[in-house]
Formats: sequence, structure tokens, C-alpha cells
Amino acid sequence: MDNQIKTAAEAVEADALPRLHEVHSDPTQRNAAEQAVPKSMTDTPVAKKSPAQWAYERVVLYLKNFEEQLDGEHEVAMGFAGGDAGVLRIEGMGYFDPDIVTFYGADSDGTRMQLVQHVSQLNVALRALPKASGPAPANRIGFRLIQDLEADATAQPPKTGGSQSA
Repeated sequence: MDNQIKTAAEAVEADALPRLHEVHSDPTQRNAAEQAVPKSMTDTPVAKKSPAQWAYERVVLYLKNFEEQLDGEHEVAMGFAGGDAGVLRIEGMGYFDPDIVTFYGADSDGTRMQLVQHVSQLNVALRALPKASGPAPANRIGFRLIQDLEADATAQPPKTGGSQSA
């Protein structure tokens, strides 16, 4: 325990800031902790976020960090534990308060998929898949998700019946 005296404002700010710590065996490996955290993530204290929103925001940071380490021939996908569901090429992501996170995309054959998961069961294995064929550049969903978080820190998604594209 340190002996530093903190003001009430500093204590509130510390509660609002996400804390992240990572160590890799390869010191050149980029840590998610090196990511700039969007202002929208720190504007609202964690205690005022639903588990779904808080899980969504943190997975977005990991997605973007993972994508920044990919070459132009690979895109981010997620693998599934158990069963034979294979992988999902991540094309979108969202949450439904208070406790559901969802991933949209397609499997390696191009079949549309959606994973709907309770935050207590959230387990995301990020994988690099060769990009879909064609001359188009690799899809970078993590970058779009970060832009969405940064776009309007005060805007709230629709409470019911609405949808927002990533």
C-alpha cells in the first residue's frame, strides 16, 4: 500500500480508467496495454456500465491490437472451443444490455454466422485467417469498432429495437 494522498477527483478518475497489464515472452510483441484507450471508454465509470458494454469495449481493444499485427493477406477470426463450429471471420460485433455480447461474420466457407454469448461465458480466441479472395484489402473490423467508440462518446445506442452497424 502506498502512502500517497489522493483527492476525491483522482480517486473517481482512477475508478473510471481501465487497467490492463500484459507480459509476453517476446519483448517485441505488441501489448494491448499500448493501445490508446478511446475517450468514450473513460468518460463513463466502469461501475455505470453494463457487463455487456464493458466486455464489448475491452474485446474491441484486443481485436484492434491483434489486427495491427496482421499482414495485408490476413483478417481476424475467432475459433470456438468444443464442438465443430470451426471459426468465425469477424465482420461485426455488438452487445445487448445488460449481459449479452454478439459477433457477426462468416465461417471459412463463407456461410453466415452469428455468435450470441453471455458475458459470464465470454471466451474469444482470436485467429488470423487468409483474407477472402479478391483484390480488396483485408477487412479490419477492430479499427471500425474503435472509430465507433470514439465517434460520439455521449451518444447512447437505442434501448430497444434498434441496430447499429459497425
